[in-house]
Amino acid sequence: MKLQLPEGEFEGYIFDCDGTLADTMPLHYQAWSRVLSEEGAEFSEELFYAWGGRPASEIITAINRRDGLKMSVEEIVARKESLFRSLQRGVQPIAAVVEIARNSRGLLPMAVASGGLREVVLETLDHLGIRDFFDVILGVEDYARGKPAPDPFLEAARRMSVQPERCLVFEDSVFGIEAARAAKMAWVLVPQHHE
Repeated sequence: MKLQLPEGEFEGYIFDCDGTLADTMPLHYQAWSRVLSEEGAEFSEELFYAWGGRPASEIITAINRRDGLKMSVEEIVARKESLFRSLQRGVQPIAAVVEIARNSRGLLPMAVASGGLREVVLETLDHLGIRDFFDVILGVEDYARGKPAPDPFLEAARRMSVQPERCLVFEDSVFGIEAARAAKMAWVLVPQHHE
C-alpha cells in the first residue's frame, strides 16, 4: 500500500492507532463478537467497521438501545478489552503508515489520538516497538467527546503546540475523517485491510 499525502507543509502529524498504525481491527471484532454473543447481542462485521473510531461505551449504549438490552457498559467494556488484550500479542503494523511515522520521527511533533483506552493503546504501540515515536498519546479518557467530534484531534494539536490547520491526520474510519474535517485538519485515509 502506498499512501498519497496531500499538498502542503504540515507542522504536526496525528495518527489513529487501531486500523491505522496497527492491524488490530480483526482482533477487536473477534473480541466484540465473542463478548456480545454471550449477551445475546448481534454485532455484524459490516456495522463494526462502519462504527470504527466510536468509543466502546457508545457502541454498547447504541446496541442496548437498538436491541432493548440492559448490558452494563462498564462490565462489557472491561470484558471486551480484556479479551482483546489476550489476542493482541500477534498484532502487526500497518507498514506504510508506520514507515511515515518512522521517517518523520524527530522532524516534527507527532501524536496518537485514539478512541480506545489509553492503557490499551500504549500496549499496542509497545507491541509494535513504536511508542517512543510519539510526543503525545491520547486515549478516550483524554477528551470530552469522541469521534466524529473534533475533540481528540484538537486536544492532540493543543498538546503538541501546533495550530489545527497545520496538522495532518492519518485515519482509517469514516468517523475519524469526519473528526479531522470538523477540526479543520487535512487528512489521509488509510484503506481498511478487510476491504
